[in-house]
Amino acid sequence: MVFPTPPSNNDDQQAIGDDRPQDAALVEFSDIQAELNYRQAKIALQDLVHHVDLTDLERSGLEHSIAGLTAMLDKLDQSVIHIAAFGMVGRGKSSLLNALLGRDAFQTGAIHGVTQTEQLADWDRLMIMDSDAHVQLIDTPGIDEVEGDDRAALAQVIAARSDLLLFVVSGDMTQVEHRALSALREVGKPMILVFNKVDQYPDTDRQSIYEKIRDDRVKTLLSPDEIVMASASPLVPVATRQSDGRLKIVMEPGLPQIDAVKLKILEVLDREGKALVALNSMLYANEVNEQIVQRKLKIRVRAADRVIWNGVITKALAVALNPITVLDVMSSVAVDVAVILTLSKLYGIAMTEKGAVNLLKNIAIAMGGITASELLATLGLGTLKSLLGASAPVTGGLSLAPYVSVAITQAGVAGVSTYGIGQVAKAYFANGATWGDAGPKAVVSRILDSLDEESILARIKEELRGRLRPPSRSK
Repeated sequence: MVFPTPPSNNDDQQAIGDDRPQDAALVEFSDIQAELNYRQAKIALQDLVHHVDLTDLERSGLEHSIAGLTAMLDKLDQSVIHIAAFGMVGRGKSSLLNALLGRDAFQTGAIHGVTQTEQLADWDRLMIMDSDAHVQLIDTPGIDEVEGDDRAALAQVIAARSDLLLFVVSGDMTQVEHRALSALREVGKPMILVFNKVDQYPDTDRQSIYEKIRDDRVKTLLSPDEIVMASASPLVPVATRQSDGRLKIVMEPGLPQIDAVKLKILEVLDREGKALVALNSMLYANEVNEQIVQRKLKIRVRAADRVIWNGVITKALAVALNPITVLDVMSSVAVDVAVILTLSKLYGIAMTEKGAVNLLKNIAIAMGGITASELLATLGLGTLKSLLGASAPVTGGLSLAPYVSVAITQAGVAGVSTYGIGQVAKAYFANGATWGDAGPKAVVSRILDSLDEESILARIKEELRGRLRPPSRSK
């Protein structure tokens, strides 16, 4: 039997040489892409930080989040990577971080409350993705401390700003630990589960607990590759001779066994370092931006509703008290234009009086049911109101009662019109002076859908909806 001749060393070297340029090119492209993503994240964050357009009232309560944006930008500027450790009291979080640092930077102890708030310490500067990264370790209070709700909220904030999470256990997981791990998993950050204090278990028990955690407790949350074992502050037996000559076994601190943790951290950071920081920065920035937008809209919606309601009252009174029909029409248009201009200023949208008139026309077309009714009421009822008012001296004041009734009816129609126009204009400005993906009719329909039964427009909602349907074609 003849076996194939194995390739010569030169052939091996040539084959390897052929692959290396391709591999190197792929790595170089990955590095370039990561650098571009990092720079884009930095530019986007700078733009957000420098253009936070909030009034003092809107900013109130968001100071911490806005300060977090600035801190995140500083983090990108200085190439800082944050690694935060979480776990119950007594699981060895602080000891593990001290072992990684090689010094006692974090206070340790088995008593509840040793770590009351987050603590931070600098780790070594590491070469990650061909750049000098500044790694900082963060210790957090125990997840089972007193005032658990506050601790959980703090944990979420720290996790949101961190790039890599360590979750430390020291045996089979409790329900509290599983809930906390599940909550942190939802933050969407890379995570390493550290089974600490393994020196306290015989080999068989240690392996059994590890497999229980891996195959049962966290099977749906973490992969086996994300679980490592460690002994941050092991106790080793040391024989000492006493004064009477007998030997006594004493447990003394030994060398930390944390190589698996350190290697896993370095593996994650080397593989995902810059992309990880850029992505986390954008996720956090997006979350804060959502808070800012929601706060801005919430407060400005209240102010906008006040503007609209003031317009409703002003227009209703102007129409009711004015005895001249032509002036009714003119004052109605003037009030609606004033409401639109005031709303545009409130939402920071530049608009001229001409632009407000054009917007009013577009809204009027979309809301034909309301505006047409108002026009008919203004002309018809206005004329009747004028006649009743003029005949008051002749009738000895008997025509004043029907005059008031007509004026109130006319005022109600005018007020409803301004309310509808104001709500549609508010939606337009809140959407950045656009109608979004649909036209003004769709906006009107959404507003009608949102009305509750006590709304000023609720009783004529179906009538208005009918006005928005396209006319049926005759056969």
